[in-house]
Amino acid sequence: MLNAIETYLALRRATGFAMSTAGYLLQSFAAFAAERGQTHVVSQTAIDWAALGPTVAQRDARLRAVCRFVRHVQVEDFGHELPPANHFGARKRRRTPHIYTTDEIGRLIEAALRLRPMGGLRPYTYATLIALLSATGLRISETLKLAIADVTSDGLLIRETKFRKTRLVPLHDTAVAGLRRYLDRRGPGSDDDPVFIDKRGRPLRYIAVKETFDRLVDTASIKSRSGHLVRLHDLRHTFAVRALQGSPAGRGRCGAHMVALATYMGHVNIYATYWYLEATVELLRDVATAGEAFMSERRSA
Repeated sequence: MLNAIETYLALRRATGFAMSTAGYLLQSFAAFAAERGQTHVVSQTAIDWAALGPTVAQRDARLRAVCRFVRHVQVEDFGHELPPANHFGARKRRRTPHIYTTDEIGRLIEAALRLRPMGGLRPYTYATLIALLSATGLRISETLKLAIADVTSDGLLIRETKFRKTRLVPLHDTAVAGLRRYLDRRGPGSDDDPVFIDKRGRPLRYIAVKETFDRLVDTASIKSRSGHLVRLHDLRHTFAVRALQGSPAGRGRCGAHMVALATYMGHVNIYATYWYLEATVELLRDVATAGEAFMSERRSA
């Protein structure tokens, strides 16, 4: 079994997946099965091994790792049993995101520009960072990894992302102008130097950005309408929702728009993009208007 697992992992890694967690889990399972003298996946053994996880979520993740392996290897070897993937009944819960209004984003940027030291680079660093996240929906990790060479005339080059893919993210002219103004203020650097730096010229760290952003949320008096904390990551949700609101009319055109959005956001499949969407007053109004128009056409036909 171990050889089949290594072949599976090598193939997945060759297609761009890190497979670090999956590799550890599958090797652990192979050792567990070997102790029982088994060379093929047996459903009950997989369940027993997965049950060693300390939480329902971890038990579910362990079993699903085996299921993915079995679906792959069964193409050539039907001797492996496919365990029931949802045996532990785990459900991924999605916390309601805060969808920022245009006014709230403006207040965040204004609050950032009042950060200390006044006249230093830090206020402009955070103001530009927030504006860029709002305009592009980039992951914060992608934004903090940006190097000066990644800012090209065609857009931002996002290298080795969450799924080890590289993509080009086009920018609106206003975003290009804002980023250029920041780089001019930041000063010259080599191609490999980070775009966003701290007061010592080092790359911004996520923990520092999160702590500063949380203070800016308080300063800007932004409150969640769902009772949850307002998060930095909610800027990515906001971008996805606003992009959907800007979709052209028509089911076919909207579908193509969503595929383009998934690509822009760096998602492997469109289901990940759906995760970022949230029903807003504006979207529900658009749905109601489209529904009324459809029913009117049916009545007049």
